[in-house]
Amino acid sequence: MRIYLIRHGRQNSPLCNVNVPLSDAGRRQAELLGERLKKESIDAVWSSDLIRACETADIINEKLHVPRIIREGLREISFGDLEGLSDDVIMERYADCFAARASRKEELPYPGGENAADVIRRAVPVMDEIAKSGAETVAVVTHGGVIRSLVTHYLHMDGAYVPLLAKHLENCGITEFYYRESDGEMLLNRFNDFAHLMDEPELLRGGGGEKKGWKRERFTVYSLIF
Repeated sequence: MRIYLIRHGRQNSPLCNVNVPLSDAGRRQAELLGERLKKESIDAVWSSDLIRACETADIINEKLHVPRIIREGLREISFGDLEGLSDDVIMERYADCFAARASRKEELPYPGGENAADVIRRAVPVMDEIAKSGAETVAVVTHGGVIRSLVTHYLHMDGAYVPLLAKHLENCGITEFYYRESDGEMLLNRFNDFAHLMDEPELLRGGGGEKKGWKRERFTVYSLIF
C-alpha cells in the first residue's frame, strides 16, 4: 500500500498556524498536484480538519472523485504561544526556544504547544487506520510538522532531529510511504517531491527555482531522493 503524505497548499496569511483558507498560489499548487495524482490510481483522499488542508484535499479531489475522509489527528503541530504571531515577532520573543531546539539535545515542545512525540501519539493511529482501510493508494493532506514527526517515527529517529528534515517542505509536496503488510513497517520511498511545481517556480517557497540560481535538475533530484 502506498500512502502519499502531502503538505497543504499555501495559506492566505503569513501568521503562524492560523486556520485560514488557501491563497491563490495555494489553490494553483493544489490544482497542479491534482493533475499529477490523476495518474496514480488514488483510492481515497484523507485530510486534517483545518481549512487549508480540507481545501487542498477538495481541490485535488475535483480531479480524482474518490471518497474524502477527515481526521482531527492529522492537524498541524500546536505551536502554542507562537500561534497567530508573525515570523518577526516569533524570532524576537522566542529566539532562545529555537536555539534550544536546534541544539537537538532533547525534544522540546513549543512554548505552550506540542513536540514531535505529541504529534506522533495522535497521528500514528490515523496512519494505522489508513493502513487497515483496504486501499491500495491513498493521498493524505496534512501539515509540515506532522510529516516531519511521522518521518522521524517510522525511521526510528529521535524526535529532536525533526529540525534536520529539510529547510523547507514545499506546499503540496509529496512524501511517500509504502506500508508493508507482512511486518507492519512503513518504508520511506520519497521525501518532499515537488516536481509538479517546477514549471511555475513562483509557487516554490521564496519564489525559488532558477530565479535563485538553482538549476531545475538540482531541484528535481533533491525532491526525489531525500
